[in-house]
Amino acid sequence: MIKRIASLLMAVPVLFGGFLWLGVESANAGQRKFAYNYEVLTAPLGSIEFENWVTWRRGNGKDQGNFRHEVEFGVTDRLQLAVYMVDWQWTDAPGEKKVKYEHTGVEVVYRLSNPITDVVGSAVYGEVKVGDGVMAWEGKLLLQKNLGRLTLTYNATVEAVWEGSTLGQLNERSGELAQTVGISYEIDAHVNLGLEFLQEIDLPNWEAAGRSIIFGGPNISLRKGRYFATITGLFRLSDQADEPAMQVRGIFGVDF
Repeated sequence: MIKRIASLLMAVPVLFGGFLWLGVESANAGQRKFAYNYEVLTAPLGSIEFENWVTWRRGNGKDQGNFRHEVEFGVTDRLQLAVYMVDWQWTDAPGEKKVKYEHTGVEVVYRLSNPITDVVGSAVYGEVKVGDGVMAWEGKLLLQKNLGRLTLTYNATVEAVWEGSTLGQLNERSGELAQTVGISYEIDAHVNLGLEFLQEIDLPNWEAAGRSIIFGGPNISLRKGRYFATITGLFRLSDQADEPAMQVRGIFGVDF
């Protein structure tokens, strides 16, 4: 069962291409339809958006919350810059209850093609985060196609993490490969409903691919004027009992 799910998810990039001939129409930019997938359309020139992220994970007797406070800037019509002012974490586990600062970072997205007017929309993404004894780099390839009210997205991600007692002694290294798939349908001008899927593959010490973890679940995006809220609930579809059984992410934003 799990192998069939993994094979289907790995085939999504090919299936994604099969939708491209269906046609193109307009779509809304400036608000997130997905919580785990990044979209290709970047923020308009001169725009500023403030976002708050909350990700809650539960499983194996542990609750964990991750929080992000982010400001996005439309630098050009194709280039978007974001600053993670602070990422922090709350953990509630047997014998452990604590809050800690994680890192601060910068994100850049450059759009290569348009998901509405081109055969397929594409963009490249880069992110650097630095914290107390940790440094991380993440790169993504973003693909998207808008077919009338329907939005299809696919992200391929590679992440590298260096950890140590201080930034000067980052002697532990690890990596991760991930891919996400998103499907969202516009019910009306204020509501989108959809699904998201996430696959993560560990790369311990960058020596060999570790286990593959798969999540999937429903998504809703709401918008009103300058405000939006997007929430996705993912459930673990693979059988790693020591991983979170579910995770929920909400992103709440306002345009200035």
